[in-house]
Amino acid sequence: MPALCLPKDVSKRLRVLDQSGLSDEDHVLEELRLVQDYLRVDTQDQLKSLKEKLTSSEIPREVYISKVKAVLGKELCFDTTLIFDDVKQTVKTNVSPNGSHKNEDNGDVTMDVSPGASKGKGGRKSKANSDSKKSPSSTRVTRNGGKQPTITSMFSKVQKRKSEDSNGEASNQQSELKKEDDEEESQDEKRLKVDSDENTSPEEDNKIEVKTSVSAAKTPPPKCPDCRQYLDDSDLKFFQGDPDNALDEPEMLTDERLSLFDSNEDGFESYEDLPQHKITNFSVYDKRGHLCPFDSGLIEKNVELYFSCVVKPIYDDNPCLDGGVPAKKLGPINAWWITGFDGGEKALIGFTTAFADYILMQPSEEYSPIFALMQEKIYMSKIVVEFLQKNPDATYEDLLNKIETTVPPAGLNFNCFTEDTLLRHAQFVVEQVESYDEAGDSDEQPIIVTPCMRDLIKLAGVTLGKRRAARRQAIRHPTKIEKDSKGPTKATTTKLVYQIFDTFFSDQIEQNDKESGGAKRQRCGVCEVCQSPDCGKCTACKDMIKFGGSGKSKQACKQRRCPNLAVKEAEDDENMEEEDIPVEKTKKVSQAKRKKQTPCRITWIGDPVRTEGKKQYYRKVCVNDDVLQVGDCVSVLSEDPSIPQYLARITSLWEDSNGKMFHAHWFLRGIHTVLGESSDPLEVVIVDECEDMLLNYVQGLVKITYKAPSDNWFMEGGMDVDIKVIEDDGMSFFYQFWYDTDFARFETPPKTNPSQDCKYTFCGSCARTKEREEQAKPHAFEPLESEDNDSKALYALACFKGQQFRVGNSVYLPPETYNFNVKPASPVKRSHRKEDVDEELYPEYYRKSSDYIKGSNLDAPEPFRIGRIKEIFCHRRSNGKPDTSEVKLRLYKFYRPENTHKGVKSSYHTDINQLYWSDEEVTVNMSEVLGRCQVEYGEDLNESVQEYSGGGPDRFYFLEAYNAKTKSFEDPPNHARSAVHKGKGKGKGKGKGKGKAAAATAAAQETQDSQNEPQPSKVPKYRTLDVFSGCGGLSEGFHQAGIAETLWAIEMWEPAAQAFRLNNPGTTVFTEDCNVLLKLVMSGEKTNSLGQKLPQKGDVEMLCGGPPCQGFSGMNRFNSRTYSKFKNSLVVSYLSYCDYYRPKFFLLENVRNFVSFKSSMVLKLTLRCLVRMGYQCTFGVLQAGQYGVAQTRRRAIILAAAPGEKLPRYPEPLHVFAPRACSLSVVVDEKKYVSNVTRGNGGIYRTITVRDTMSDLPEIRNGAAALEISYNGEPQSWFQRQIRGTQYQPILRDHICKDMSALVEGRMRHIPLAPGSDWRDLPNIEVRLKDGTMTKKLRYTHPDKKNGRSSTGALRGVCTCAGGTPCDPADRQFNTLIPWCLPHTGNRHNHWAGLYGRLEWDGFFSTTVTNPEPMGKQGRVLHPEQHRVVSVRECARSQGFPDTYRFFGNILDKHRQVGNAVPPPLARAIGMEIKHCVLERMKEEQAAENVKQEKMDFFHFIQFY
Repeated sequence: MPALCLPKDVSKRLRVLDQSGLSDEDHVLEELRLVQDYLRVDTQDQLKSLKEKLTSSEIPREVYISKVKAVLGKELCFDTTLIFDDVKQTVKTNVSPNGSHKNEDNGDVTMDVSPGASKGKGGRKSKANSDSKKSPSSTRVTRNGGKQPTITSMFSKVQKRKSEDSNGEASNQQSELKKEDDEEESQDEKRLKVDSDENTSPEEDNKIEVKTSVSAAKTPPPKCPDCRQYLDDSDLKFFQGDPDNALDEPEMLTDERLSLFDSNEDGFESYEDLPQHKITNFSVYDKRGHLCPFDSGLIEKNVELYFSCVVKPIYDDNPCLDGGVPAKKLGPINAWWITGFDGGEKALIGFTTAFADYILMQPSEEYSPIFALMQEKIYMSKIVVEFLQKNPDATYEDLLNKIETTVPPAGLNFNCFTEDTLLRHAQFVVEQVESYDEAGDSDEQPIIVTPCMRDLIKLAGVTLGKRRAARRQAIRHPTKIEKDSKGPTKATTTKLVYQIFDTFFSDQIEQNDKESGGAKRQRCGVCEVCQSPDCGKCTACKDMIKFGGSGKSKQACKQRRCPNLAVKEAEDDENMEEEDIPVEKTKKVSQAKRKKQTPCRITWIGDPVRTEGKKQYYRKVCVNDDVLQVGDCVSVLSEDPSIPQYLARITSLWEDSNGKMFHAHWFLRGIHTVLGESSDPLEVVIVDECEDMLLNYVQGLVKITYKAPSDNWFMEGGMDVDIKVIEDDGMSFFYQFWYDTDFARFETPPKTNPSQDCKYTFCGSCARTKEREEQAKPHAFEPLESEDNDSKALYALACFKGQQFRVGNSVYLPPETYNFNVKPASPVKRSHRKEDVDEELYPEYYRKSSDYIKGSNLDAPEPFRIGRIKEIFCHRRSNGKPDTSEVKLRLYKFYRPENTHKGVKSSYHTDINQLYWSDEEVTVNMSEVLGRCQVEYGEDLNESVQEYSGGGPDRFYFLEAYNAKTKSFEDPPNHARSAVHKGKGKGKGKGKGKGKAAAATAAAQETQDSQNEPQPSKVPKYRTLDVFSGCGGLSEGFHQAGIAETLWAIEMWEPAAQAFRLNNPGTTVFTEDCNVLLKLVMSGEKTNSLGQKLPQKGDVEMLCGGPPCQGFSGMNRFNSRTYSKFKNSLVVSYLSYCDYYRPKFFLLENVRNFVSFKSSMVLKLTLRCLVRMGYQCTFGVLQAGQYGVAQTRRRAIILAAAPGEKLPRYPEPLHVFAPRACSLSVVVDEKKYVSNVTRGNGGIYRTITVRDTMSDLPEIRNGAAALEISYNGEPQSWFQRQIRGTQYQPILRDHICKDMSALVEGRMRHIPLAPGSDWRDLPNIEVRLKDGTMTKKLRYTHPDKKNGRSSTGALRGVCTCAGGTPCDPADRQFNTLIPWCLPHTGNRHNHWAGLYGRLEWDGFFSTTVTNPEPMGKQGRVLHPEQHRVVSVRECARSQGFPDTYRFFGNILDKHRQVGNAVPPPLARAIGMEIKHCVLERMKEEQAAENVKQEKMDFFHFIQFY
């Protein structure tokens, strides 16, 4: 039998179908649908008979399919044994029955631009002129095609089209409906009628889905070739047909009810513009009758979409059906467009056909859900653009908050926005933002690079840089805020700060211009924007030579600004992740000075002043014509002419066998410090580097003077001072500080008083270096007589690292120094991965390839070992003399609770400073000792254990001894009690049973050199001003340390200011712009507009704060505008506060990236300002988790101390913490800096866990809103006892959590409770949500190039991009338990590990954010066991806020206050270091006073006699 003769388009579709990868059944049915109109009559009868038998259940479905397949095989002469296993990613068809659209490719899509839809005919323009005249107010998205025919010429063609299509359309529709019925029937059988039971629990859903998991997912489900919707989707709806009186488009247009002109033939033909009408009760559908969206790219791909409606005249604003003309199958739609907002909240949307323009009013009831999505995304983009105009620094979580709290306007078909809404419309929203940015200035920061948009682009997998012409309408925003043409608001600055920034910036801009030479901006070269031609019309193009311009500006075409590059640059600027894998220690390369000798005449002046062996020391020497003497400064040439001269002080002159020599104590130029190019070119610093050199290296004499702070330094702030310190004559320099090259510390130069006899040989650098070397070696003193010990010499005292150690003292040692006799059941590093996972049910589990879990403490080191010194000894040599080069200690081991057989669980309930005595002994080298601590028997104390523990972090106690052999706890032996306290305070510790004693919070405090030394006078509390105070975390920590009394605070955000007031009722809180306040004070005002007293010069003794710096965090290369933004930033304002008030101590806290922004330029200029003011200063990065919170939070801290004070060091870590989160070094100009901590990642206490933090809090549900509830139980851990406070508080405040949407709650409910669980553990099932709706299963429809197929052969891609081709908007899926966007973009974002992640009981929090969102930057925000996000109080505890601390406002306000705060325990640790410095200064002053008094007494004594 000959094969049928089919039309070309049908043949093409059949060829495409053969490669589509459909299942056998779907393939046959789709084949039947395509050819049934062309089959012979007897074949049609045969198929009809088979269908009837199937319907009456005479034959099963499988038989029916095989018979239909055989019939079609004969008819089409096809092989019936085809195997369909290839997957075609997209089916593109462009059927054009009327021949008007011949282009079958997806070629260029053109947009016709028209003015706003005005009423009447006067507002239209000619189609012929559409290219030459364009208006930004409206854009039309069109189908591909040739020249538009006139209406009259189309009349006959459209009539023909209707007759040709009508039969096929009806039969297609009928076939579709039957197929859907059949599929639904079979689906119901497969589901075991689950849907009938609405009360099925999620768990039951899981079981059912497992049973009915079908392997048909191995091939993609069938899609409609036209509208690209899934044919088995329950949401696929059919157009229900037109009323009998509906008219065709040409007939309808001539209806007198719509006519605005005389409908004579001539007038109609001569009318150039298309008529405009309004339509209501409309439905849009494809040729098969599927209702479908018109904004998903179908029109642009030449898919024919039609619409039926009631047509009304253009002047009729009433959407009711009265007075309208029913119309059927209008179209196909050639273009759709948006004309902006009609003065209200709704956008005007329209269609263009070959005959007319139609403005949409009300959709039909059946089309309403589809049209609602269109309205939703338009309104969504309006919200986003307007929000980002006002809040350029907003985060993704901030945007979610805005969206979720926005109530949609009345009249739209949706009642709320969710994160799912935002992700669904992300592509459209981002395109709107791109359009908005196009209108901006070339040097303005586009809002596409804001943190919020970057996160959205990554999460939703948005394609940037689509050709502008192919983009939808850029919506006009009636409420649009004009972009700020004036630039940033002016910062209030002191003259000194202004001059430093202004001078530096102007120099840098010039240098940048020279370096760049106007280099062209790079492009990604991939996106459509990069590949499009220059427009020739914008200002940048007009300046190009090819368009007749000068070519000076060298700016890229404004239409071709690459968004991918802009986003990448912003990302690169913030590439420091919260958790880094520790960087391997780089070898320290000593940069030897390569110096150049110069021929010169050298003669000694005078006789030698001293002779030592062969060395003869002199006081003066003549080099060429310069007379040099000890103490003079000289320059030394470098071999490299590009390096400036080295500078040194001569500390001694001598002659020996090597020749005429001098000892050079080097200075370091400012450019070689951390300040780099920001330094004063004439300023040098003293460093501890020196060497012996031949005098013929000397180039010449230079003048280096010490610039000491003036006597009136504290009151000189804000005065008009010249930035120049000295005039530049090429030979003069000055210094203010000694500089530590490893820690980047600028300190007051140490005082050196050489004795008279070594005046001409003394070098301060040598002395200090020698002292450090001596301290680094252990030394034993006070030998003890030991008759019976010939092998070792015993001592009573040893000194090491500046500390004294006596027998009976306790010491810290590294954990690897010794082991215990008990091997506790420590947590084994086991894999959390399950091997036997049902991949049909859990299709994303394969992404969990790594065993590493973010927030896990498995890698955390053990805290230091603690031992008590039994003996200090040295081994004797063969000659009987002790070998003092190696001092050893014999120690008693102390057990921590976790070291006993009870293991880690026992440590959870005990105090972190509680130990157990043991008689086990160990010998260690003294060089391994890390420091000293105090361990006392609890019952020997003169005070309660709580009071004793509150004295500092290095205080431990024990109540019992542990016997490892018998695994029992006993009373400690008599020798365990310290000699100091033995017999004192018997019974004082009683009643404090094991682990029940409440210890005070652990924070850094000075290590007391001797337990018996008298306490110095009390440290005064410094009057403090807290700028950008937030709710007060920094001040709270300083108050706990007892170093500060915050009298003033500045916080612009009202809820945070109110929270500060609640917790600090004695503080004056200014809710104003800090610039305004500083201006008032500097102009002499005593009060502000509200009558609040302003702090005056001399009032502020301590200044602390964390200036927000997002304003320049996302900037790419500095230019004049970004410099201006930086110059006027709050960092500059804050430095001006410091300059004006000149406090004794200054602290600047910020995100870790503060030290890296703009090649560390922000850091350098901050330090440069402080150095110029005369402050000693340094910087470092601290990890809050090391100071007693269960959270990773790295923060940059800049410390400064006024002249006369001691510059604080950074506090040593108290708690061990995950090493991955403790990468705290900073690289500046290729040099690595570390903070001054000596113990590395070690700690004296175990890590604090999530369990420690919040296991005692009562269970609550999603959306819990009760502000005050009962604790319902006692504290379980040491941390909980501290955080609740000593005073009994029955009321728990702010244990409230966000009410997540039904879909998010459904997802949270299905996240397992196992450690490391996140979105990848979600089952792919249908679930009934709390709002009654059902979720859908996620469909895997494409091959994944990277991940291949599952073990069952199922596909793993959810979008065409998984195979390497551009994204297809039709692939997007929504309302699924597994969020579609995560597998969509997971391959390029570390599988989105941690999103929808649960906290681990034994782990820690990710950095506490301002708004916990499961798909936010820190997605690990789910409670370990409850199906909700963490509560405000849980977040507050993760930051270390006491339970009594109050927050203010709604739940999101409170989350923001907590997330923005400095953890009080971290602030307390820093405060204790400041306190230690004050104590040291007071001791030195007291000692100096005592010496002075002794001299006076001696003088009086002499006089008396």
